[in-house]
Amino acid sequence: MAQKILILINDAPYGTEKAYNALRLAMQLGKDHSDTEVRVFLMADAANCALANQITPNGYYNIERMFKAVLAKGGKVKICGSCAEARGLKSAQLIEGTEISTMAELANWVVDSDKVITF
Repeated sequence: MAQKILILINDAPYGTEKAYNALRLAMQLGKDHSDTEVRVFLMADAANCALANQITPNGYYNIERMFKAVLAKGGKVKICGSCAEARGLKSAQLIEGTEISTMAELANWVVDSDKVITF
C-alpha cells in the first residue's frame, strides 16, 4: 500500500530556503517513489508560494516551477484559506492545480497521512 506523506510549509517562498527545501523533498519523492502520495499544505506566509506568474532572476530557484513539477507527478497542494485571506490572496491568481482549503481538510490530511513533515 502506498504511503501518504504530508509536507507542511509555514514560511515565505523567498528569503529563507524552507519552501525550497520542502519542495526539493516533494519533487524527489515524486521522482523516486511514484507510489507515494505527496501532499503539500501551505500555511502562514507560505500561502504566497502558490501565487502564479512568479518571476525570478536567472540562476535562482523558482517556487512556481517547483510546484508545477510536484503537481505534474500527481502531488496535491492546498492553501490555508484563512492564511490566504489574511494576506489578500483569496482572489489572486494561483498556480493551476493548487486550491484554497480549510483547517478541517488539513486535520483530515494529518489523520490520514503516514508521515507529516514540517518546514
